[in-house]
Amino acid sequence: MQSIWHFDSPLGRMWMSAEGPALTGLWFDDQARSVALAGEEHVVRWLPVFEETAHWLECYFGGQIPDFTPPLALHGTPFRQAVWEILREIPYGATMTYGGIAARLAQERAADGSATGKSVSAQAVGGAVGHNPIALIVPCHRVIGAGGKLTGYAAGLDRKTWLLQLERTVSPF
Repeated sequence: MQSIWHFDSPLGRMWMSAEGPALTGLWFDDQARSVALAGEEHVVRWLPVFEETAHWLECYFGGQIPDFTPPLALHGTPFRQAVWEILREIPYGATMTYGGIAARLAQERAADGSATGKSVSAQAVGGAVGHNPIALIVPCHRVIGAGGKLTGYAAGLDRKTWLLQLERTVSPF
């Protein structure tokens, strides 16, 4: 059973979900995930992982670069898992394009021999990014379109812009 708790951020209420000791979800109140959760069996209760996540969010929104990550449990297909792992590697204050992620996945597949000569589409990457269950900590807001265009963010482009501006004003160096 999912446990949930809320966090009031500068961009609106956020919800956290967990299974046991690991965070399974983090999203803004007005995202589709909130509607979907209404049909899932869950209980509103405080867990230690929510305390860690709230501390991470306080650091992040306070203009500090968090130097820790709460325990995460990301559930998804192997392709989505691979995309989400790349998202976690995008440095604070940096961005990466959907096409860049696709090219990296194709390179990794060719290197391990799992898909020699097969490309990965930016659209497929976009689908995986759009299904990221843990906003901010798995930083899907750092993914942009070709030519630097701000595209698609489940929490809205206004929030994406705000988050990227926050990260650019706090230098990671």
